[in-house]
Amino acid sequence: MAVTALAAQVRLGALGLRAMQARGFSSDQSDHVQGSAGSVREAGGAFGKREAAEEERYFRAQAKEQLAALKKHHEDEIIHSKKEIERLQKEIERHKQKIKKLKNDD
Repeated sequence: MAVTALAAQVRLGALGLRAMQARGFSSDQSDHVQGSAGSVREAGGAFGKREAAEEERYFRAQAKEQLAALKKHHEDEIIHSKKEIERLQKEIERHKQKIKKLKNDD
C-alpha cells in the first residue's frame, strides 16, 4: 500500500510541476506594472514599523508553539521508551525464569 501511495505522489508531483511550467509564475507579470506595489512595511514610517513589529511577534509566537510541540513530542517519546524498557525488562525476567526452570528440571 505504501508503494502505491508513493507512486501516486510521484505522479501528482510530476503533473503539478508540468502545470506550473505551463502557466508560468505570477511574478513574471509584475514587470509590466509601473511603480511599486510594495507592502506597508516597505513604505516605511510608523505603519512600516508597526507591521515589522507585528511580523516579529507573529514569528516569535510561531517559534514558541513549535518548540512547545517539539518538547511535548520528546516527552511523549521518553515516556514511551520508558514503558518499552519496562516491558523488555519483564520479558528478560520471564526468560530468565524459564531458563532457571529448565535447569532445575535437568
